[in-house]
Amino acid sequence: MQTPASHQPQPALSEREALDCEILYLLEEQPDITQRELARRMGVSLGRTNYCLKALAARGWLKLERFRLSSEKGRYVYVLTPGGLAERGRLAGQFLTRKRAEYDYLKTQIARLERDIEGRAG
Repeated sequence: MQTPASHQPQPALSEREALDCEILYLLEEQPDITQRELARRMGVSLGRTNYCLKALAARGWLKLERFRLSSEKGRYVYVLTPGGLAERGRLAGQFLTRKRAEYDYLKTQIARLERDIEGRAG
């Protein structure tokens, strides 16, 4: 039996949106995190992490500032801009809305299956 389209869960965030959201959250929590550590925590390559950081900076959501107190010349501190904070909030809200819709859909499906099982057992 087909479920009406209006009751099907909405698609999750795109892979790119989910990655952007995760990067923005991690950078807000730890602005001096290294790209290598960021890549490890997100489970993606260092090259992909670098690409995403540059893209976020190009969109104006992130500023890269040299970490002056570091003994490592290439260290940066990542600062979320007001636009970056707003985008992170938008993505988080979008994610939460979709997950709530999926949750409601699953609750309906579970209730239907439980009724079906109880009807067959009784």
